[in-house]
Formats: sequence, structure tokens, C-alpha cells
Amino acid sequence: MNYALIIAGGSGNRMGQDIPKQFMHVDNCPIIIHTMLAFEQHPDIHGIAVVCLDGWQTVLRSYANQFSITKLKWIFDGGKTGMESIRNGIYGLKEAGCKDDDLILVHDAVRPLLSQDIISSNIAICQKYGYAITGIKCREAILESEDGFTSTTSIPRDKLIRTQTPQTFRLGNLINAHEEAARKGITNSVASCTLMAELGNREMHIVPGSEKNIKVTTVEDLEILKALMHTQKDSWLK
Repeated sequence: MNYALIIAGGSGNRMGQDIPKQFMHVDNCPIIIHTMLAFEQHPDIHGIAVVCLDGWQTVLRSYANQFSITKLKWIFDGGKTGMESIRNGIYGLKEAGCKDDDLILVHDAVRPLLSQDIISSNIAICQKYGYAITGIKCREAILESEDGFTSTTSIPRDKLIRTQTPQTFRLGNLINAHEEAARKGITNSVASCTLMAELGNREMHIVPGSEKNIKVTTVEDLEILKALMHTQKDSWLK
């Protein structure tokens, strides 16, 4: 079975608004619902779980009913960090009866333009190799800076991957990784892929992502999201 685990435990402080960014509306629909619809519409997703910011669980359930999200099966409590939220989600899935071999697509609630092709590729690659990380090759020139203002060092971009979500794993592998992290004192890795990298000896296979699969973190991101949602590819483009 294949399940989406949507991480919506953050308060969105960087957005600087009165409500969490995942619940802000775009085209009269909350961002998190746009995200959930991508999984709702995919035939190979068998259920959706959301790790939700405390106090917003009832709101989420109401929106899911309003927008006919029939695959929403579980809502788990968010953690203090993203890593803790993921841990809450995977242990919640285990307690709910999900199997170690089930595929878990861990996805940011605020990446609402996720394509069906990326979901399909994550499932296929994870089924084949055991791990699937959505990412795109870095196109920009990269500088390294200690203070954010000055730099004397560039980093070759040819080997750099900008990761996105979903990041897909078998449930048993995710749980084992978090248990190993607890033993090693790793408590705040920023993503599942960085956790796997910190633990070592895990080959992660890259699924091609998309520049459209943006993460809404700032007001500028919200403006870009709105523009992308209302833009269509010109018919003359190949």
C-alpha cells in the first residue's frame, strides 16, 4: 500500500501572517487542500495522513469534508520540529496498522503544485530501490558564506541537487532510521533525506522534480504560486 504523509505541523512564522501558511487560501481553497488533492486524485495512493499543527485539526477535517478529500484517514499531532512531526506521523501510521513494507510519501503541506508524474515516479523508484528523493539539479552559481554577507569560496554546482518533496521510503526503513537517530542524538535534521545522509550508508535515488513544485515559505512564494496556478504553457512550445 502507498500512503501520503503530509507534514503540516509548522506555524509559518517566516510568512508573518495571522494564520499558518498551510491554511491560507489561494483561489478560495486552502493551500493544504490543494496539496491533498494531488494525492486524492492519484490512483496509486491508498490513503492520506496529515501531521497537523495543534489546534487546527478540526479545521483541517472540516476543509477535507468540504472539498471531498475521501482518502484522508489519519490526523496526527505536530511536533516542535519538522523531524519530530515526521516521527509522530510514522509512529502514528505504525500504530494504525500500516505495514513495514508500505510506501510512505513524506510531503510538505505547502507544496501544492505537486504533479501526478512526480508521485508516480516516487512510487516506482521506491518500489525498485527502497528510497526515492525528489530533486532537481542546481542551475545557479553557488557561493559559500559564513556570515551571509561575504564569500570567498564557490561550490561546483555540477554535483548539487536541490531536494524537494515527496521523499519516499518504506515505513519500516523510516522507523528504523528515526530509532537510530535517537540513539545517536540526532534530533533536528531538516528533512528525511538529510537524516538518511547523517546516518550514512544509505543510497538515495533521485526522482526528477519540477521548478513548479515550489514550497510556499514567504509572501513572494505565495505570489509565485498564484502566478503559476493561472499560467498555461503556450501551444507553440515543444
